[in-house]
Formats: sequence, structure tokens, C-alpha cells
Amino acid sequence: MRAAGRDLHSALRPGDRLVAVPMTLGRDPDLPVVTAQTLRWADRERAPGDLLLAGPLGTAEHLVGWIRGEVTRTLLDGPGERAVLLVAPAAGPEPDAELFRVARLVWQYTPVRWVEVALTGGEPDVDEGVERCRRLGADDVVLVPASFVPAPRRDGVRTAGPLLGPASLAALVRARVAEAERRWSGDGDDGLAPAAPGHGHGHGHGHGHEQDHGHLREIHVG
Repeated sequence: MRAAGRDLHSALRPGDRLVAVPMTLGRDPDLPVVTAQTLRWADRERAPGDLLLAGPLGTAEHLVGWIRGEVTRTLLDGPGERAVLLVAPAAGPEPDAELFRVARLVWQYTPVRWVEVALTGGEPDVDEGVERCRRLGADDVVLVPASFVPAPRRDGVRTAGPLLGPASLAALVRARVAEAERRWSGDGDDGLAPAAPGHGHGHGHGHGHEQDHGHLREIHVG
């Protein structure tokens, strides 16, 4: 996985046809924009279609669905009140606020009494989150990762597995790459156009050419 910016630029080898996939689950909407800026800079000296920007791996709505699926798999029927504690690295005011919105939507559509948030490297941290769940009356607390980072282990607290296993993650990346390829082949759209305000990463920067540029590489940006 490459970081957007200089790290991504250094990974661009001459002669490769590359599709960049922003590895976001919806909390960092600026990642596709920064990735597009980096690719546009590198695109100046390349043939049309050499660099394609795929859509983000997931949106906040996808994240809600994946968390609900993990909660359903993890919370087995039984006595007692349960709480889900969503755990993700702190990422700044806006991304962190988005995680609280995700938690509210998970609670709305999942048969669990409480859905709370904890931020590793931020506030509330995991221990504070667990303590809050217990003060609310939860007999059982389950830590569920809301990012690519596994949820930490705590004594007496269950920890759910990753939202996306290796096979599911690989399938999603392949799907995003295929979508970018179809967009280029059909519309001449490389995905690198500056985004309109409020519309995520842009499309429409097509050069109007369809060529075969040799070996195709995927780069995961995040």
C-alpha cells in the first residue's frame, strides 16, 4: 500500500500501465482527491490511459454494511445486554465525526442495544469506550474494527475479526480496477479530472484515446 503524494509518485515506473485504488473505507474523502492530484502531475509525461484512477475501495455506506455484517456474525443469541464498540485510529475532527455518524447508522439498523466509538490514539480511547459501555449496563462488549487496523485485545472483552478478509479485499480491489478499465475503454475517462465540490474524486479527464500500453499494475493508495 502506498501513501498518496511523494510515496505514490516514486512507485510510478515508466512503461507501466497503472490503476490506483484509493484504499479508503469512507472516512477520508480527501484521499481520492490527493491521489488524483499526484497522478495528474505524473500523467503529463505519459501516454493517454497509462495512469487510471479507480473509485475508492469503499464509502461510508459500505462501511456501515460491513460493520453490520460483522456484528451479525459476532453477536450470537444469548442472555444479557450487548454493546458494540467501533474501533479505528484517530484521523482528525471530520473523519472522527464521520465514525460517530457511522455508529449511529449501525445502531439504527442492527438489533443491539448500544453502538459506541473508540479511537486509538485519540479520545475516547479503547479503555474509556469499554468502561462507558459497562456503565451503560452492557453485560457483553464486542470490539469491532472500523478500519483496516485490527481491533486491540482487552481482557474480558470480545474482539471481532477484520471487516474484510484477504479474499474479499482482493475481490473488491479487482472490481474497482475493472470498473476503471471499463470507464477508460468505453468513455476515454481516466478518472483524473479535478473533483467538483462535494462530488468525491472526479472523472472526465479522458484523452479520447484507446490504446494498449503493456503491463497493467495495481497500486493501493492509503
